Amino acid sequence: MLNLWEFFVAVILGLVEGLTEFAPVSSTGHMIIVDDMLLQSKELFSKEVANTFKVVIQLGSIMAVVILFRERFIQLLSLKQFVGKKGTQENQLNLKIILVGLLPAGILGFLFEDYIDEYLFSINTVLVGLVVGAFLMIAADLLRPKTNIIQTVDQISYRQAFWIGLFQCLALWPGFSRSGSTISGAVLLGLNHRTAADFTFIMAVPIMLGASTLSLLKNWQYFTIDALPFFIAGFISAFIFALLSIKFFLKLINKIKLIPFAIYRIVLAALIYVFFVM
Repeated sequence: MLNLWEFFVAVILGLVEGLTEFAPVSSTGHMIIVDDMLLQSKELFSKEVANTFKVVIQLGSIMAVVILFRERFIQLLSLKQFVGKKGTQENQLNLKIILVGLLPAGILGFLFEDYIDEYLFSINTVLVGLVVGAFLMIAADLLRPKTNIIQTVDQISYRQAFWIGLFQCLALWPGFSRSGSTISGAVLLGLNHRTAADFTFIMAVPIMLGASTLSLLKNWQYFTIDALPFFIAGFISAFIFALLSIKFFLKLINKIKLIPFAIYRIVLAALIYVFFVM
């Protein structure tokens, strides 16, 4: 039975995941703070159960993207994509473009997964990712092209998708932020901020869903009667707050661009350094 404190922890962690997973602010940086304050300090569950919980709430965030972009995903998975029926637009976003964007990070992640897990997940490396990622976002806003701007994901070319995928490789460094690195790269390549965000979110679903599913299969034994209510509460919380966060972010991003998020990341890094490193 889920007690009140466990329910509170599950909701708060789901909230942090939902609000930060797809915003360019690094969900990892935020989870360091709440994980230390709530999960680790109280030792509610074992480390293995806590890590499985983080995968579960990430799935909640992914589900929010699927719901918000459901029409686009239906179009991507339609038979026209596979059999080439008449009426399919040649300049329409398709699975091949998504795959080209996924390949660089997918290959590097597969090759260096063990190294990343063992050596890069620390507060110091996250701090580096937060700050360097912030400067990349500032550079993207200052150096972005001013003409021939791409206004929709249907205009993205294979070449641009590949280069955006290369920028996504930066997110393999914890704290860099998948959204921050990918949106920055897309903006530098001539996409407007909203289109860059749309493509980032669409491209994130298959790679995150695949990684999360593999993690859950490896840790299925931790879905016990005691832990299941905790997982469910966190999943629902992450889903709801991700849904709200993404809708708000997509309305806001073309207006304020990336620099305000970059400043926020630098402030967050300073706070983490003061409270968790010094």
